[in-house]
Order: sequence, then C-alpha cells, then structure tokens
Amino acid sequence: MSAAPVPPADAVPERILRELGRTEGGDEALALLVRDQHTRRLLLLRALLDAAEAGPPDPRRLPPGALARLRENWSLLEAAERADRTAVRTVLLYPLAGPWAERCLRGLTTPAAGPHLRHDLDHFGALAAVAALRARLPFHARLAAHDGLLALPGLGALRTGPGSRAPVPVDLSFDGTDLTLRQGGVRPVSVLVHERLPHGTCSGDRRWQPVRTLPALLPGATPVVLDDVDPHRTAGTGLERHGLSAATRLDDDALAAWERSWAGVEPLLRIGGAHRAQEAAALLRCLVPLSPPPGSSPTGDGPAHCSGTRREAFGAVLSSRPATPAFLASTLVHELQHAKLAALAALTPLHHEDATPRHFAPWRPDPRPFDGLLQGAYSHLALADYWQRFALGADRPAHRDPAWAEHARCREQVGAVLPVLAGSGALTTEGRTLVNEMIAVYHRLAESPPPPGQLARAAAYVRTARTIWCQRNGA
Repeated sequence: MSAAPVPPADAVPERILRELGRTEGGDEALALLVRDQHTRRLLLLRALLDAAEAGPPDPRRLPPGALARLRENWSLLEAAERADRTAVRTVLLYPLAGPWAERCLRGLTTPAAGPHLRHDLDHFGALAAVAALRARLPFHARLAAHDGLLALPGLGALRTGPGSRAPVPVDLSFDGTDLTLRQGGVRPVSVLVHERLPHGTCSGDRRWQPVRTLPALLPGATPVVLDDVDPHRTAGTGLERHGLSAATRLDDDALAAWERSWAGVEPLLRIGGAHRAQEAAALLRCLVPLSPPPGSSPTGDGPAHCSGTRREAFGAVLSSRPATPAFLASTLVHELQHAKLAALAALTPLHHEDATPRHFAPWRPDPRPFDGLLQGAYSHLALADYWQRFALGADRPAHRDPAWAEHARCREQVGAVLPVLAGSGALTTEGRTLVNEMIAVYHRLAESPPPPGQLARAAAYVRTARTIWCQRNGA
C-alpha cells in the first residue's frame, strides 16, 4: 500500500482560500481538503507498520506474537487491495479508523506500551478483515474480542458474552457473501454481507449488531454511517472536558428518531445555501450518536444538545440527537466548518500564535487559545449565515422568529472576537486572507438585519457573557 506525499503549503490557491474564508467551498476546494486528509491517513497507517517493524520486539512495547499477527493482517489487507483497491480504501479511510491508528502509533513509539496497545493491535485484524469483506475476497482469520465485543469497523459487532479481562478468540470465515463467526463452544453466527442490504449486513442472530446507515444526502454521494458500535468512536476525546456526553447505543425508538430527523435535513441545508448540502455530502461519512448532554432533563432544563468533531476522525461528527431536523442541519453546518478549517490548517499554517488559553469567546465559559477562537468564530459565522438565509426563506413566524434569534446571537458572538483575530500579528499570509474574507461576510450579513428586538437581545446576551467571563477569569 502506497500513498502520495502530502502536498506543500503553497498547494492551496488563493481563490480556494477565499472560498473557504467565506465558509463556503466548491467541488475543487472540498476535494483538495478530502484528498489531503486521505493521503495523511494512508501515511499514518504506513508509519504504524514501520513502527511495529522497527527494532527487535520488546515485550514492554509489543505483546508476544503481536508482530507476527500484524504481518498476517497486513498480508490480508494487501491481498484485499489487489482484489478491489477502491473498496479497501473506503475501509482504511473510514473516519473512526483515524483515532485508532493515532493511538496505536503512540503506543508503538513510546518506551513502554500503553494499557490499550494489545487491544489496538488486535483491532488492525478487524480492519483487514473488513477490507477483505468489502473486496469480496474469501478468507479465514482468527481475531480477538475484547470486553465482550468484536467490532468490525463500519460493518457491525459481535457480542461474545460478558466482558472478560482476557481476549476471546473468534474465527471468521467469508466465502464472498456469507460471513461466519465462531467462538469456541458457542453456536456460530452467520451474517449475510451485501452492499444492497439496508445496513450492509443481515443476521437472524441477535448477537450480531449491524452498524446502521443513513441515505446519501445527494445523488451519487456516499451513505452516512450512524455508528454506535465502534470501540474507538470516543476513545481519548475527554468528552466531559468539552461539555459532551458519552457515546450511546441506539435502540429501535432512538434509531427511528434519528432517521426521521435525517429525512428532513437535505432540504433544510439547501435553505441555508446550496453549498451547505454540497459540503455535507462531500465531507460527512459518519455520525456518532451521543446520549443527551450533561445536565439535560425531560423537563427541558439544562442544555438540550451537544456535538463535536475530532481532528483525527475527519469526516465524523459526534452529536446527541437534535430536537428537530432544522437543528440537526445547523449542527452539521457548525461541525463541518470545524472539519474544513482543521483540514485547511493541516495543509497550510494559518497563524503562529501559541496555545495559551487567554481569549474571551462568547460561546465558552473558559479562556480559549487563539486557534480555538479562530475555529469558533469560523463555525459561528457559518451559522449566522445559515440562520439568516433560513429566516429570509421562512414563510411562517413560528419558523422565522427562532431563526432570526439564532442568527442575531451568532453574528453578535462573531463580532465580539473578530477584532482579536484581525489584530493578530501572527497570522500567516493564508490566515490573513481567510480572516479578511470572514470580516467581509460579517459585514455582508448586516445588509439584511434581524428585527430590532432580536438584535437587542443578542447584544445583551454577549455583554452578559463577557461580564460573567471577566468575573470568572479576570479581564
């Protein structure tokens, strides 16, 4: 498996920087970001194998037999790629394979292996097996279930019983259509695997838990995986530090609620501009459902929704289920801006500010580093644009008034931090281009102002947030 080198910083044309600075981005811009992120993923996987092969096996770094199993799994992966390169790349570029690969590489390159290294190395076997499944390559393999679960990324998971400290061996056999999973002394589980099935797999055995998929947003786009199975979907995120809830498993009612919200998303994204549906179709590959946020309750007290992205999981959005399709659409607008800006920053540096948390951001109670301030302003600017278009296109006050309120709040929040961004002497040339375009969009939004009452309430909201922030953190 080979990958092209990462493009140099000057590979981002100015017209694309300007598009992205407007929180937009056409086919060329989105393809550039996706292509670079995919190249980085392939290089990361190559680095993982090189790290495992480097030097003599150290039992503190590599569990006994792990290197031999890794080589076997790599051989299966290469055979699958020869059979169907496109199908295998889909597996390797699955968003949640990123967090696993980074954690695995850290475990291999530190002096002593971390507690999860054995589990992480075993997961590579599952990745190779799914690659062979997708490539329709018959194979036999022995994998290991951990904590009562054998997860096949992007496909589903086998429940092997109550979790135990020791890995549980599971033998897999695939004949090109049917997958059989055998656990010693237990009745085998048969799974039909076919891309035309509603969720890619089907089994009459309740021990098999398929990963669900949501229909593609646009014709020709890729369906979106609703992944409540992958063991690495929130590993290492520190969810609680970011106000996020834990990952959750979906029952039938929760799945139906997600599907209802998803069914209404595409036309609502288009209300916010055709480019919103386009960027979601191009970037979003996976939704990770979260439980309701900390402090929420059935009575409506506390936050109603939480969401986030992971830089190492490009193409994935973590989210509790929003109350309405409109808020699911706005969640995608918000979070995909983070994905776009992080991918752009990986291509070309946008600033040279340090990571000290010192700045006021109206959307957070704690001080933010400059990069966090830029990320937040960028995503809230896109939201202000989205909700303004939504309000202008709404035909009923019941829809229009809440949209104006969201627009006014987001625009006032952005206006409170743009001077800090614009005044930074540490912006690169590319970063200056980006921020200048953001400023232009901010002023353009003023051409269609919200009702005066909405604007006054939003301004008061930001003033109050600043006062509380200063009381808590100092001027």
